[in-house]
Amino acid sequence: MQAVIEFPGFRPEIFTIPLFGTEFSLRWYALAYIAGLLVGWRIIVELMKRPHLWPGRKAPMEPKLAEELLTAIVLGVVLGGRLGFVLIYQPGYYLTHPLDILKIWQGGMSFHGGFLGVVVAGLWFCWRHGIPAMQVSDSLSAAVAPGLLLGRIANFINAELWGRPSDLPWAVIFPGDAAQDCPGIVGPCARHPSQLYEAGLEGVILGLVVLVLIRRGALHRPGLVTGVFLIGYGLSRFIVEFFRQADPQFIAADNPMGYAIHWAGWGLSMGQLLSLPMIAAGLFFALRARKA
Repeated sequence: MQAVIEFPGFRPEIFTIPLFGTEFSLRWYALAYIAGLLVGWRIIVELMKRPHLWPGRKAPMEPKLAEELLTAIVLGVVLGGRLGFVLIYQPGYYLTHPLDILKIWQGGMSFHGGFLGVVVAGLWFCWRHGIPAMQVSDSLSAAVAPGLLLGRIANFINAELWGRPSDLPWAVIFPGDAAQDCPGIVGPCARHPSQLYEAGLEGVILGLVVLVLIRRGALHRPGLVTGVFLIGYGLSRFIVEFFRQADPQFIAADNPMGYAIHWAGWGLSMGQLLSLPMIAAGLFFALRARKA
């Protein structure tokens, strides 16, 4: 198996400088998080400045409240994403190394956990200010795609969350274990650049679909944009999981595909399993909004 594309010489750090007797590094992944949150914040501000997009030609909140919403969302993303990773993917390790839970800079965030964190933070924000939760949810759904795009590109730069072995012309030889850990393959192993598949589906295509819906008046039906986003993300993740390397804790001699749940040779990865409730919730919100 041979790839046409060699992994570029990317480094996870943008730069490293000495600081107070130690070293400080700005990583691409951290920059992606920061940029994604800031772009999302600006999208929400601009939506709130356009009352004609909303039911009754009235935005659900003042644009200045978007800053407070951003603060709540940041806490939801970080706490939910980290706890989701700890509880879903490596509970055994962190049960014996609890202090490592705090070491967020070493990586380990779950989108599904971060999503639940955002839901909790958003509901708290809406309750505090007496704002319609469904309309705020629609604005958040419209703002997520840039962050997803940047985050998946950062995953590629970090050479993490790579795909399954492949002999397609665009397969990539990632550095480290990704190039060596391919049973039955002699020499470097090429893999699907599944991070870029996710960037295209979750970040570009889903973002464009949501944008088109908003331009066609979807925000006048509270819950419709939220429903489409949940369906779109769930389906995108479900599809990409067929090409993405399974998490190592799910791989065993009798489970080489890394199924989190399997029967009679068929199964679902953890990413697919967690995406099913999102798709179901999206269908519920979208159908309810269409009937309203």
